Amino acid sequence: MTRYLVTAALPYANGPIHIGHLAGCYLPADIFVRFMRLKKYDVCFICGSDEHGVPITIKAEELKKTPQEVVDHYHKVMKDSFESFGIVFDNFSGTSRKIHHKNAQQFFLKLYKNGYLSKRKEKQYYCETCKRFLPDRYVEGICPHCGAEGARGDQCDACGKPIDDLSLIEPKCKICHSTPIVKETEHFYLDLDKFQDRLKDYIDSRTWWKDNVKEFSLGWIKEGLKPRAITRDLDWGVKVPIDGFEQKVLYVWFDAPIGYISSTMEYFKEKGKEEEWERWWKDPDTKIVHFLGKDNIVFHSVIWPSILMGVDEGYNLPYDIPADEYLNIEGKKLSTSKNWAIWLDDYLKKFQPDILRYVLSSILPENKDTDFSWTEFQNRNNGELADIYGNFINRTVQFILKYNEGKIKIKNDLKKDDQEFLQNIYDKVEKIGNYIQEYQIRKATYEFMDIARESNKYFASKEPWVLAKKDKNYLDTVLYVCMKAVVVLSCVGDPFIPFTSKKVRDFLKLNSFTWDDIKFLQPPEDISDKKLDILFTKIDDKTIEEEKNKLGNLPKTLIGSNKNLDEKKAESVTINDFKKIQLVVARVIQAEKVEKSDKLLKLKIDLKDEQREIVAGVALFYKPEDLVGKKIIVVKNLEPATIRGIKSYGMLLAASDKDKKRVRILFADDQTEEGDTVG
Repeated sequence: MTRYLVTAALPYANGPIHIGHLAGCYLPADIFVRFMRLKKYDVCFICGSDEHGVPITIKAEELKKTPQEVVDHYHKVMKDSFESFGIVFDNFSGTSRKIHHKNAQQFFLKLYKNGYLSKRKEKQYYCETCKRFLPDRYVEGICPHCGAEGARGDQCDACGKPIDDLSLIEPKCKICHSTPIVKETEHFYLDLDKFQDRLKDYIDSRTWWKDNVKEFSLGWIKEGLKPRAITRDLDWGVKVPIDGFEQKVLYVWFDAPIGYISSTMEYFKEKGKEEEWERWWKDPDTKIVHFLGKDNIVFHSVIWPSILMGVDEGYNLPYDIPADEYLNIEGKKLSTSKNWAIWLDDYLKKFQPDILRYVLSSILPENKDTDFSWTEFQNRNNGELADIYGNFINRTVQFILKYNEGKIKIKNDLKKDDQEFLQNIYDKVEKIGNYIQEYQIRKATYEFMDIARESNKYFASKEPWVLAKKDKNYLDTVLYVCMKAVVVLSCVGDPFIPFTSKKVRDFLKLNSFTWDDIKFLQPPEDISDKKLDILFTKIDDKTIEEEKNKLGNLPKTLIGSNKNLDEKKAESVTINDFKKIQLVVARVIQAEKVEKSDKLLKLKIDLKDEQREIVAGVALFYKPEDLVGKKIIVVKNLEPATIRGIKSYGMLLAASDKDKKRVRILFADDQTEEGDTVG
């Protein structure tokens, strides 16, 4: 029987999981895996944190931590969040582990030996302020293809096109924001052009791929594949195993997909079946399915197959790549830097995981970008999970407890309309399964809720409260049919709302089942000794408004991706915490613009007992001469920070609007003196 190796894209270990990640690949992958297991397929679900590359080093520099401290912290944060949300991988590894470093280096050496790697000298951005070469994500500017701002040195998220050269317009160093120069360096390249024909044949043969995946991949090939650099000038990562290149590391998009194999190796090694991993990667009976977002398509459909072809060791090529589009929030593009995001760990503190699982399943961006709104979240919970799904199950159970003393009689002599109702929901079960296997999760979710809709209609049309007085025998039939529907909902809902489904199955004393068993399962004959709580409670308007107001409004220190690694509670500040801050009055005695910056001013300030220099981002709103002689309020006891190569020994207080289009310094009163404390 065909087995399935299912992967979800390795998330960068530089922040927590947000709902864009979930909608992009993790939730669809989990729903698919849960269903395939219920169909009794042999499935291995693999993932892990992507712990190398520029996003990690940038985060480490921001937090003044080592890259290892960063990845260890966020690996745990992500793993815990996934598990709390009901996404449990067979193995959730990490690419900084020794097993992966060794495996990635072996892949590199095999490609080198087989003649698919070449060395090239190239020109690369170099920051004279930071004194280092700038790998792709250390540089941001304007996209040369579409003109979007914020494009990275490797790719533009706005148009999705790669940026392989120095064509970025108005490039800036992401760390210090200075304009980099161009210097020569040497790197290894993967000769993608040598796989051009084989890749085209491979992609053409995948007739079942989603149109967006196939067209995007063939578009790359049509333009003509070119060698692509696979090493970087970084300290953190898998070291290049070639003499003279020890100071370079493998490019994260070369080593990350190899992480799927490393994670599989680690999983079976820990199970004491060290050689078993090969069956999942090389046996023709295994189908490899990569779930990911659209920004990762070509890395999995072009570059990754090229690597597998190049090592020439019998690896299966990806069977399918069901990539999704992007999820927006409240009509705006998700932005972690602006906190226009909903963080999973924050969400789980307030709401059931199943509500978000259901809502996202209903709006997944399968063929085009879609939008999440808190109002729709509320409506789907209140109007569907509570009023339709929960209402039918709870009213059926309560009616049986009240009118039938908790007894359910198994009936075989059903009327025609009772049989038709059950057959209708069994047909929907089959339809749901087909949709999931075709990655049409939204349609499957609709059919799941439609079973509850039809069940409510059946219950209402039979008027069991009337039958309780007039036809007790047929009442038993109706209640039996309703409980059959409850059984179906408790099983068919498992891929979508697993926690609630298990709660209902525990009530029904259903310990295990398969998808094909669902139509044959019977309800218990007595539920008088069991209690079923309300499955979904309604969410009020005040709660939803609170969540809406969080978007984009939290101070940066509270944003999920910037929580400190010591996991201190930044959500609240005590009076004792506030007392630690030393606010003092200072007089500006000198002011000048910071070279190569249109936003920064360097100020020399007098604190009465000492003089200091600080750097402030107010040059767009104040000229240097506007500030000389003025009294400002500064935070005196901050750790020094280096900004554009200048040590800043403090921070002035200023107020701004939400978009920082207007900034006003908080000047001290003329009656104050230098060194006076504030507060």
